[in-house]
Amino acid sequence: MTATVQPRQAAFLILAGMMTLGFTDNLLPFISHDSSLWQFHFIRSSFVLSALIVASGLGAGTLWPRKPLAVFGRSLFQAGALLIYFGCIAIMPIGVVIAGLFTAPLFVLIISVIFQGKSVGPVRWLAVGLGFLGALLVIRPDPSALDPIAFLPVFAGLLYAIGAIATRAWCEGEQTLTLTAWFFGLLMLFGGIGLCGLPGGGALGAEGFPLRGWMPLSGGMLGWYAVLAIGALIGIGFIFRGYQIGEASNVAVFEYALLIFASFWAWILWDQTVPVLGLLGMALIVGAGVIIALRSDP
Repeated sequence: MTATVQPRQAAFLILAGMMTLGFTDNLLPFISHDSSLWQFHFIRSSFVLSALIVASGLGAGTLWPRKPLAVFGRSLFQAGALLIYFGCIAIMPIGVVIAGLFTAPLFVLIISVIFQGKSVGPVRWLAVGLGFLGALLVIRPDPSALDPIAFLPVFAGLLYAIGAIATRAWCEGEQTLTLTAWFFGLLMLFGGIGLCGLPGGGALGAEGFPLRGWMPLSGGMLGWYAVLAIGALIGIGFIFRGYQIGEASNVAVFEYALLIFASFWAWILWDQTVPVLGLLGMALIVGAGVIIALRSDP
């Protein structure tokens, strides 16, 4: 049986999730100087999973999925996208990282055509081209000194797109609590692998955030981890539920609100501004996503 699509409720949930994440994602620089990406995911995810276990015990839902392999596969893509996303935030302007992640709706369209046999006309293909042009304007790669790291946010967008499609295509009937728990479980696993494989200590600084293993903890650091865990639990839970009750290609456009929320707080907290070409690129990405979401005819 196909689940009932609820577009208005899905849009509201996506907006609420982006409002929450737009603020909390900007708090990462408070820990990136003397922590590590892997420690961040391991500890934050352990906080979130502890809360979810308590919630499940109180009757809020089950942690075990109906289709474990499907939920694992979907969580693998989503967790991979967020692993790259947070690693990039520590070393790149947040607007650039989010713009790369927001190529996801473009990939959603391409994947829908190639693997789901959906029909797409020239207008939406033009939107795809404009969206990727916008990504290049935001990233502004230098051909004389091409750095593959600059394209990591776009790769995160691809992984996120696969996960978004899989949420509805593979995971119909799964509870939001279940999907959230497995997502954070995968992030915790990734964090543990990084902690085991990378040396602890080392030089401090945001540049070393993805390269360090276990770092000394303080009460203040644990407090930031707790705040980030609460924000992630609320925001991502809203987003997952939104994708469950809405079509991925339709609700994805509302995720662009994160550009507004995150850029605002990056300006307030860190005095980060976006150059004119970057703003133009963001506008192209948003415009492409809107066309893809609203253009229902081929």
